[in-house]
Formats: sequence, C-alpha cells, structure tokens
Amino acid sequence: MFGNKENINILTALLVAHGVKRTVVCPGSRNAPIVHNLNECGKIRCIPVTDERCAGFYALGMSLATDTPVAVCVTSGTALLNLAPAVAEASYRHHGLIVISADRPSAWIGQLDGQTLDQPGAFGRFVSKCVNLPEPHDGIERWQCNRMVNEALLAVRSRGRMSVHINVPISEPLFEFDTAALPHERVIESIRPTLDVRTFGTYVVKALLAARKPMLVVGQLNRQSVEVGTALQTISGRIAVLSEPLSDGTPRPADLALARVGMDEDYMPDFLLYVGDTVVSKRLKNFLRKARQAVVWAVAEDGEVHDTLMNQTGMIEGSPEEAILAVAENVRNEVGNGNNAFAKAWTILMEETSGRISTYPPAYSQMSAVCEFERSLTKAKYKRHVHYANSNAVRLACIFASHYVWCDRGVNGIEGSLPVAAGFSTATDDTVFCVIGDLSFFYGQNALWSTSLRGNFRMLLLNNHCGGIFYSLRGLQDSQAFGTLVAAGHGTDAKGTCEQNGVAYLSAHNTEEMRQGMAWLTACKAERPMLLEVFTDPDEDKRVIKEFMNKIIQP
Repeated sequence: MFGNKENINILTALLVAHGVKRTVVCPGSRNAPIVHNLNECGKIRCIPVTDERCAGFYALGMSLATDTPVAVCVTSGTALLNLAPAVAEASYRHHGLIVISADRPSAWIGQLDGQTLDQPGAFGRFVSKCVNLPEPHDGIERWQCNRMVNEALLAVRSRGRMSVHINVPISEPLFEFDTAALPHERVIESIRPTLDVRTFGTYVVKALLAARKPMLVVGQLNRQSVEVGTALQTISGRIAVLSEPLSDGTPRPADLALARVGMDEDYMPDFLLYVGDTVVSKRLKNFLRKARQAVVWAVAEDGEVHDTLMNQTGMIEGSPEEAILAVAENVRNEVGNGNNAFAKAWTILMEETSGRISTYPPAYSQMSAVCEFERSLTKAKYKRHVHYANSNAVRLACIFASHYVWCDRGVNGIEGSLPVAAGFSTATDDTVFCVIGDLSFFYGQNALWSTSLRGNFRMLLLNNHCGGIFYSLRGLQDSQAFGTLVAAGHGTDAKGTCEQNGVAYLSAHNTEEMRQGMAWLTACKAERPMLLEVFTDPDEDKRVIKEFMNKIIQP
C-alpha cells in the first residue's frame, strides 16, 4: 500500500516512468512518506545513508557507475543544505542529481516551528531546475504537480545535465498508507540535440586538419569509453593529442613533457580544439595561454563559453565523445592522410618522458606507494574502476596511471572523494579502488558507515598526517600558521574507523610492508571492504618528488 499524499504518489509514479532506478535515502520523519513510496513501488533500489553530505556524493558515485540520474531524498530543514557540495560537483560533472526534499507546509515557514527554512531555491545556480510541488486539491493542481515533476526529470537529462531540486511540502498526518496503487501519470518526453557533425566538420575539423600545428586537448570526460580511446589513437598520428588519465587513460604525460621543454614555441599550436572539462595540469594551461596566435575552438556540452585558455575563437555545442569520434572519422577519411610533423614531435616528447618515468624507482613515499599500486594493478585480471582523490593523489595518478581515472574535478573538492567511490561500488559488481589522502579520507569517513558496502570496495590511504600538497607551495612554509592551521597536521590513523565499520585493515611503514600490503589490497576476492594505510613523512614526500622532477627535466 502507498501513502495517501497525492503529490508524493505523482512523484513516485513519474520517477518510475522516467526510468529512475536508484535513490539514496536519508533518515527523517517528514520525508518518511516519500521513502515509504520509493521502497514500496518495487522499481527503485533504495540505499540508506545517514550523513546527508555523504548521501549526495553516494548518489553521484552511483550515477557515474550507471551513467543515469540518481535521486537523493532528505527530510526538511538543514538536511537539504548538506547536499550542496554534491549538488555542485554533480552539476559541473554533467551527472546531475535529482534532489527530493520533504518540506513543511508553506504557512509554517518562518514561524519559529521546527525544521523550517526556505527550501525552494536553496541551491541557486547549482541546479538547472527547482520546483515546489503543490499539495493538490483539484484537477488543476494535480496537472500542475504532474507538469512540474516532468519538467524536473527532463531537465536533469538535458543541456549540460545539471542537478535538479524537487521540493515536496507535506501536511500532517504523514503516515497513512492506504492507497492501493500509484496513479497512471502523463509522461512528457523530449528529444535531446546531438552534435551537428556536418557543421562541426565544415567549420572546425576542416581547419584543424589544414593547420600546420594542430592540437586536440582533451579535458576530463565524465565516462570511460574504449571507443574514445581508440579514436584518440587514430587522431594522434595526424594531430597532437594532449590528455590525462581522466579522459581516456592512455599515458600522455604532457605536464612532465612541458617541464622538459618549458615555453618552447615549437610545441605551441596554431589551431587548437579543446573538448571535455577541466585538465589537472596547471603547467599545461599556462603554456597554452601563451599561444596567443592560435585559433581556439571548444566543444561544450552545456552550450556555454568556457574560455579556459583565454583565447577562445569559437564554441560548438555537443558532447566531447561525439566530437572526438567525428574528428577520428575525418582523419580516417582524409585524402593523402599522413603523419604531421608537429604531432610527431609531441608524440616523441611524451614517449621519451614516459620512458624516464618508467625507469625511475622512487624511494619510499606517497609517490612510491602510487607507483607500486599502479604496477600491482597491471597484474590484476578482474574488471576494476579506480577513483583518485584530489590534491596530491590525482597528480600522482597523472604520472603513473595507464587507465581511466575517476576524480571529483568538477569543483575539485576533497570532501566527496571517499563517498563518491563508495557509492560507485554499490552500483557495480566490479572491483572499485579509491586512492586518497588523509585529510580527504577523514573528512569523508562517514561514507564507511553504511551497510551497503561489500568486498569489491578497496581503499589505499596515503597518510602523511597533514595536507601534503601544501608542502609544494613555495614560501608557504615560512608562515607560522603553516603546520597546524594550513596543512592541518594531526596524529590520526584509520585503524579504529575501519574496526567500527567492519573494514579489513592493514598498515605499511616501509617498502616491504607496502609491497605486501599492495598484494593483499589488489587480491581478487574479499568478503568485506579493505583498506591499506601507507604512512609517510611529508618532508620525505617532498624530497622524492623534487628528485623525480630533476630526473625528468634533465637534458
């Protein structure tokens, strides 16, 4: 039996009709009638997460794993505000969340009643659509409720795929479950535009192939694709391709290659096509911002101008994947197709840089831990997905990873790294790894407070008892505030957290323990989540990276 609230029944029926299959639900009394319906319908899997901030990131992780919108349902009051970081990250990643918030009737907002705040509009520009459902009393209000829910569920899949917010005022009594069936609701459908391949080929690809120094820069792609990887290999013989593991996973160490050649204009493009979202490498962005004479086009999924390189000439709306496949098709069809000298120079530079990376044995440090982890993965025969947290972790991934890397680069926060990976693991039977620093881990440790986690979730925790990335910022260590107030030095370890959450735990303090730990962490099967905590010294981490950079850039 379903509840007797019409707005909730209309919402539930339309969630099912629009193909929403997963919802993260948080505890509360005001949202309990919504949670009851979601569970009762039998078409939507409900994952309970108590911490609302983690819940939002869990939903994002599930959305990334399935490439479909996922809902998250919270009660009234400040519960909603805790979702803001995940809502923003999801919108910037083009994997928008469907936020469903229960609310008090509007008459009680601002009247000193419990859990009442202005919920509609709480996310501002981080959502593409916010609707405040009526509590229907007649046919017009039922039509309005149906239309609003349809609008929100269409918006989460359209132009830029941003998050949406559905606010549901609910009057008491709340818990009358006496409705036998959900209503049959009108479903509004939409046809989403695709890349105009002909126009793209005429105005962009033709000019790209005619350029003397053509370049394709691939930022973060929000899904992994073997087809895209193959297309980039085809393109790279004709066009210089600069990418990171967050795009297709093919080793192209452009950042370290640029560390070797500096601002050498021979490596600057005269025509550049930028697809995808952000790139991690600040050195690469600074280098390309100096290419003032280049024609710069970008493909934008949301149809907006993102002038990352400060010299954008044009923009075309479409998905990055569509654009890459279209460029590859044009390269294959090009008459007299041959290697381009500029593309070849970049390929040689990056291959030589890769060779230097592969022959450098880093001393025991966070760098050596990631190096050993990635080497261990090459021996694994099972399907896997690897998430890296922000800051040092993802930068090390850009050096050593030779596979697609998941990372919260929408707004680059550290708070969602662990819950996104955890949520991802609940939506797949493949093994899911999360490589994470200590501040990010302890920030998100409530992600482990979940009964939904299984043995396919594995964590590599790099613990140097501070925010290690701050040690790389020149001059900052001269501040008296550095150690405790900026780098957030601490003496915490993860053993107790693992014990209380049923996570198998192992630690390493030297190279031999680390290697044994990696063999354990990357083992094929496990009954429960696993965590390897590698303890290092931040000053030694800094020294090893400096030594590594000297090895890479030497003539």
